[in-house]
Amino acid sequence: MFLHLLDNPHETAAIILFGIGFTSLMLQRNLIKKIIGFGMMDSAIYLFLAAKGYITGRTAPIVVDGVTSVEKYINPIPSGLVLTGIVVSVSVTSLMLALTVRLYRRYHTLDIDVITSLARKEEN
Repeated sequence: MFLHLLDNPHETAAIILFGIGFTSLMLQRNLIKKIIGFGMMDSAIYLFLAAKGYITGRTAPIVVDGVTSVEKYINPIPSGLVLTGIVVSVSVTSLMLALTVRLYRRYHTLDIDVITSLARKEEN
């Protein structure tokens, strides 16, 4: 199994990056650190999709010199998914940061546990 990981360094890096981001998302109490972990997970997924979509010896699917053979080009769908995912993740990240700013202005902390306890006190 370990040798298979060395054969696919891009996929291995993506899995490690995703694990670090997920650990950060789950274990950190600071909202900014959680957002950074979420961004790391996004990047890991994009790296994995790009690595899976690339085929050695082939080029981008742009017809040059009249070559239209499918065997000469990579599959454009993973690249399109990565591009779409980047646009969506930038939007989601900006929304998360905007909400974090609002929470900080209201509760004067970025600690999610403190924010939760203060919000519960406001309910009662």
